Formats: sequence, structure tokens, C-alpha cells
Amino acid sequence: MEKSAQIECISVFDMLKVGVGPSSSHTLGPWRAAQRWIAELKKKDIFELVEKIHVDLYGSLSLTGKGHATDIATVLGLMGHDPVTIDIAIIQTEIDTLKAKNILCLNGEKNIPFTFTEDVKFNRNFLEFHPNGITFRALLSNGKKCSSSFYSIGGGFVVKKERKNASKKLKKFDAFPFKIQTGNELLAFCKQENKNISQIVLENERSLRTDEEINASLKQIWDVMLDSMYVGCHSEGNLPGGLNVKRRAKEIHDRLIGETQYSGTEDWIPAIRNTEVKFRQILKWVSCFALSVNEVNASLGRVVTAPTNGSAGTVPAVLMYYLVIENHNAGFEEIKKFMLVAGEIGSLFKKGATISAAMGGCQAEIGVSSAMAAGALTELLGGTPEQVLMASEIAMEHHLGLTCDPIGGLVQIPCIERNAMGAIKAINAAEIALESDASKAKVPLDKVIETMWETAKDMNKKYKETSEGGLAVKVSLSDC
Repeated sequence: MEKSAQIECISVFDMLKVGVGPSSSHTLGPWRAAQRWIAELKKKDIFELVEKIHVDLYGSLSLTGKGHATDIATVLGLMGHDPVTIDIAIIQTEIDTLKAKNILCLNGEKNIPFTFTEDVKFNRNFLEFHPNGITFRALLSNGKKCSSSFYSIGGGFVVKKERKNASKKLKKFDAFPFKIQTGNELLAFCKQENKNISQIVLENERSLRTDEEINASLKQIWDVMLDSMYVGCHSEGNLPGGLNVKRRAKEIHDRLIGETQYSGTEDWIPAIRNTEVKFRQILKWVSCFALSVNEVNASLGRVVTAPTNGSAGTVPAVLMYYLVIENHNAGFEEIKKFMLVAGEIGSLFKKGATISAAMGGCQAEIGVSSAMAAGALTELLGGTPEQVLMASEIAMEHHLGLTCDPIGGLVQIPCIERNAMGAIKAINAAEIALESDASKAKVPLDKVIETMWETAKDMNKKYKETSEGGLAVKVSLSDC
């Protein structure tokens, strides 16, 4: 799949989305695809005619689908549940009830026969358009059949081969005052308007939403990020899936927080600010925050794609680092700036390369999340727009070629730890950029994005979220 030369204007809220783990491409994407298919059926006035349905998963969705709960997510979407609002606690009950009764209530409106193990089929072959393909088939009461295919392209984005919505989306976003495709274009607008990156991005967002809507949505995103960190830092036991991976965030958190008292998320941040701050403790806190989010993600918890579920821990960990270590007076305005910059950096990678591990390996997930966090932190620390992009470039440069080889097809090993490493690299990248003359940078961000895409195309498919290479074949479930 080649990159389109067409201008693609992407909102911050496209890059930072609330969803359910463990994977944006393999969980959130198929979930959204199921919702879109139901919408198609209703638009065609054939929803009421549906008597039987079948789902085919292809390529990477099949090869690592079990580990990513792709079948579960798809079925929850068919039931009419929404990943943003569903009560996480009912997921297992919903699936258990379906398996026991072999009845699916389509969109919560219409009962049809459905056998979980037979009506969701895992096909190892790849569809031509994208490695993450899913096809929905329906038998209608008039004897006719219908089908529709979708492709989960990373970060919860779902498209059809014919890209019917592409022109609509382009027209919708054509109102952007600053139409940005590359890092150089972003810098040019910053210079032209004498504004920093967050201000430029905010002006674009204002063409889509009111300030009140922007602030409310960003607060929701931060609330979910903070909650996922808090839940992860207060949960113990092993993660589901069979690898018997022990949660580590809580033990690290408890040792670091010591005897400091707090009662919930609201006074948790002030409590952390009162803890001992030394280099080792800082490293541990950053790692703890990142691990906590991805442990929640791995257990079908609610997180924010940043830019994906598998890389959801890096951005909040770095933002939390800023709040509890760098600036104790920081509040929503700093959080807002961080999100705006992070979202814009992520969009540059989506436009110029990919944020799908099935397309580009883990460089497309952890690499991008580290670049997003590095750039955002740099602006908050007083960096120029040039230094922001330099920090993002440094972060990605040292993730180039990173493979996606999850053991057992689960977003656990090495994925959870990679978020911690990505967060540490992001902070270091920001500091290097702040101490550098960005005008003398040898590698522009646009060049590293191009390089990442070329690397993605050259990478053997067994290292692209198929669990057919790397650690995934060297370490088996039996070893764990």
C-alpha cells in the first residue's frame, strides 16, 4: 500500500482516541468496523432482513487476532456496544452469555443465531489492500446475501478499499487554516504566524470545534490517561492470555510512593510531587507510569490511543513526568499544549508513513509515540518549533527498524516494556534538542519519516505483527 500524495488533514482527536485495549488496530479497529457495517445495513434498509451473519478476519488480524481479542471486539461491536462508553466490567459476561446461548442481539435490537467459534473465522491469507482485513457477511430473509470489507490501518482508523469517506473527510478538513502535510510546512506556518506549534494546531482545531468542545474533549482524554495510570498503579495479579505476565506497576508504585497518603486520582499527583526525587527515582516513576497504562491495556481496559493502544503508555508517562517532576504548578493549559503538539507530530507520521505495526513494525507504534512525546515535552520546556521537531526526529531515529514480534500474539512481551523505553527515550531526546542548535540539525523530521516508511516497506512481513518472527518464535507459550 503506497502513501497517497493527497493532502490529509488530521485532527488531534483522530490521533488521540479513547478505546478499549489491547490493540487499536486489532481491537478498536474491528470494533469500529462492526459499528460501521451495521450503519451500512441500516442505510441500505436491510438491517431488519438480516437472519445470519459471519465474520472473516484476514492477515495480521487473523495471525495475532486471538491474542488481541479481535474476535471479542468485533462481536461487541456487532452487539452495539461502544468502546468509549462500555462498562469494562461487563465484557466477559457479555461474551460468556453469547457463547452459552448462541444468540447475538445485533446492535442491541435484533436476535440472530450466532456461534462464537464458528461465525468468526480466522483466515491466514492476506487481502491485497492492507494486512488487517475484515469482511462481514449477512444472509437476508429474502434469500439474498451481502458482504462488506473493511481495513484497520492502525490507531483505530478504519477504511474501505474504495475510500468512499476520503473525499468527505478531505472536504470536512479543508477548512483548516493551516493545511499541513510535512514538518517543513508546519515550521513555515509557525514562522509566518510567529506562533508555536500548539497555537497553530489549536487554530486548525477551532475550524472544527468550539473552544469549549476542544477543552472538554482534551479533558476527557487526559482523564482517561490519568485513570489508566492510576488503575494500573493500583492493580495486581497476572495479565490474561496465558503468558502469566505479572503486573509490575503496582509494586514499583508502592515502593516509590512510600508512606505518602492520598485518597484518589485528584490528590495522587500532589502526593507523587512530595516523594523523593533522584535520577533513579525519576527513571522508575516514568517507567511505572508507562507500564501501568499498558498493563491496563493488556487486560481489555480503557486507554487512549497515542497513537495506538499498543503504544498508549508513552505519551501519558512523559506528560505525567512533566507534571510531577518538571513543573509542580502545571495544570490544564500545559496538558492542552502537550496534547496538541503530540497529536500534530503523530499526524505527520500517519500522513508520511504509517502508525500501523502490521504495515511498519513497532517503529510505527512505539517509535511514533516516543516522537510525539518528545516533541510535546520540548515545547512545554520552552523549546522552539525547530527544537520540537528535532526532538521528535531524535526519538524516531533511535527506533528505526524496530520490529513487532509479540510473543503469543499478545500485547505484553515485549510491548509493555517498550512503552517505558520509549518514554525514557522521549525525555532524553527533548533534553538533547533543547541543548542543540536546531538550525544545524543534520536529519530533518521529514527525512526520518521518509526513512521510516522506506524501512517499513523493506521489513520482512514476519516482523510486522504476525508473530511469525523474532521473539514470537524464539519464546513460546510453553516457555512462559
